[in-house]
Amino acid sequence: MKGFGTDEKAIIHVLTKRSNEQRLRIAYEFKTLYGKDLVSDLKSETSGKFEDILVALMTPLPQFYAKELHDAIAGIGTDEDVLIEVMCTMSNHEINVIKQTYTAIYGNLLEDDLRGDTSGNFKRLMTSLCMGNRSEDFHVDQEKARQDARSLLQAGELRLGTDESVFNSVLCSRSFPQLAAVFNEYQYLTGHDIDDAIKAEFSGHIEKALRAIVKVVRNKPLFFAERLHKSMKGLGTNDRQLIRIMVTRCEVDLGDISEMFQHKYGESLQSWIEGDCSGHYKKCLLGLLGLY
Repeated sequence: MKGFGTDEKAIIHVLTKRSNEQRLRIAYEFKTLYGKDLVSDLKSETSGKFEDILVALMTPLPQFYAKELHDAIAGIGTDEDVLIEVMCTMSNHEINVIKQTYTAIYGNLLEDDLRGDTSGNFKRLMTSLCMGNRSEDFHVDQEKARQDARSLLQAGELRLGTDESVFNSVLCSRSFPQLAAVFNEYQYLTGHDIDDAIKAEFSGHIEKALRAIVKVVRNKPLFFAERLHKSMKGLGTNDRQLIRIMVTRCEVDLGDISEMFQHKYGESLQSWIEGDCSGHYKKCLLGLLGLY
């Protein structure tokens, strides 16, 4: 970044080939050596989507998630899609760290802000997820799975109207392996998929959120592959969604997500990014895929 012009290639190579922890360390050393803030320098040297993705890469993950949630509920209207993507995919530990960070930055409790901005069944679900009460015992109790499957059946298909509190309590408090067993038992009991039952019993944001949990339990990389596809499908690109997933999953399961994308859509994630994005922004996204 010194002198005239910017060597974007060097910036992309350094920042996309490091972990979030390493990038924060680089920013610390940069300040020590040059007495300047790396993020401010990057902002002044770049613009547009390229700037957005670099700033995202340089943000500690809990802060990044806290900001995404805050922006989804601040201002007019709510971006429920963001709430579903973040809240339905996180572990207890991740949710608790995000909650602490959220309060440190915005001075409010995440739970209060979520409750103030959502309503009905969806609000109750978000509140439950925010409590971070999901069991982390990865031992599967088959008998309990059978009981839960029966409870879900009685709360939904076997009665007039739906007792959403049962769905809420089972889907928000059982570990993911336990939920997988519950869904298998449900299929065994009814002959059809829990996803079909949710589609029949619920609508709107609560339906989307419950189905997201089912998807994440079964195949988290596929869930994110579908989100990436959606961010680039049709006219225009949802760059914020694209950046969020690429930046937050690059150290976790982006390789698996990329494979699932190819498997489901018959085209590579790389080809979609190349067709939908341009310039240094595109190169940065490809760098996160290890392709630049």
